[in-house]
Amino acid sequence: MSSRTAIQDTPAILGGGAQNTAQAEQDHSASRMAGQNPVLETLNPNTSVRPATDHGVVVPVWYSFDLASRRVQEGGWTHQVTQRELPSSKDIAGVTMRLTAGSFRELHWHQADEWALMLKGNARITVYSPDNTMFVDDVEEGDLWIFPAGYPHSIQGTGADGCEFLLVFNQALFSEESTFLLSDWLMHTPPDLLARNLGLDEATIAKLPKGDPLYIFPGDAPTQTLDQDRAEIEQRTAGKPTQKFTFKAYAMKPTYTTPHGEVRIIDESIFPASKKICVGMSTIKPGGLREMHWHPQASEWQFWVKGKGRMTVFDAEGNARTMDFNPNDVGYVPRMAGHYIENTGDEDILLLEMFADPHFADISLRQWLRALPANVAMAHTNFSKEDLDKIAYKNTVIS
Repeated sequence: MSSRTAIQDTPAILGGGAQNTAQAEQDHSASRMAGQNPVLETLNPNTSVRPATDHGVVVPVWYSFDLASRRVQEGGWTHQVTQRELPSSKDIAGVTMRLTAGSFRELHWHQADEWALMLKGNARITVYSPDNTMFVDDVEEGDLWIFPAGYPHSIQGTGADGCEFLLVFNQALFSEESTFLLSDWLMHTPPDLLARNLGLDEATIAKLPKGDPLYIFPGDAPTQTLDQDRAEIEQRTAGKPTQKFTFKAYAMKPTYTTPHGEVRIIDESIFPASKKICVGMSTIKPGGLREMHWHPQASEWQFWVKGKGRMTVFDAEGNARTMDFNPNDVGYVPRMAGHYIENTGDEDILLLEMFADPHFADISLRQWLRALPANVAMAHTNFSKEDLDKIAYKNTVIS
């Protein structure tokens, strides 16, 4: 039985005061008399009645895109989870966006790098580099792209019903409302200067959109194939792009595979264009466990694509917090904090572990204990050498 529902499962290592607290959280002492939100309670049982091993205060480690306000325009919508919504996340912000078929996220650029995963559907993207080359590609479910800071780009929904995708930025207070939009800049430049700069007459300049910036707007589906677009672009610019800004993540062979799941690690070593953001893409089968570990180089920003699970974050000094997660949720783990992810549902979890860093790195509790000299590990755990020899050393990422 779970420690959430059975007093007798309280760990024996807890002292008297801790045991008393654990018991109180499981019996009538935890009952409520006033109002509550049963939907949130159902989604987060480990917050309503925390495990006996939870203790102290841990920074917020959960938020959901379903709580974020959506900006809806003709052609699609967007909403975001930044440090404003999840104050503990100081390195990364996220956006999910929908574009209907033919609709554009208008030409723009950012102060931060934009990393993306196509969640559903199809799109055609463009990104322009300082070497005067234009990269264009078609992306589908499971594909990644990276737009470096300052590189202007566009996204157009294609296929039968456009697309929906996740955007990740290495800037905690990023805002989709404050991007550098083409239409916004042109509206705030004197028409005569625009005509002079572009070599056009003022009557042509008068055709430009007026009023609010375009941002997201409907358009016609591409009339040319990808190859035709590429051929046209090469004629108008300096030639073929020197860098590839997309990556087929779902087609990649997993970095680690176990009977309980798999992990794809995508960082600068295999996706060279992504120099500031990396990801561990974990698939965890029902009952599976993303092992106890921590990350030495950066805090972890999670996006739960599908599945249901729970995570305990250990943040030193006896502080530990357990939370439940569902699709469209964001998780956060402070740099160095120990944690695990357990699949508590009946379908696979697909989880993104995101870092504002070019290289993925983690430290496994199991591998650490197994690698120590036996006498050192025995002194700290009371395990025998035979016990230690049973601890798996390799390929333990999901068990």
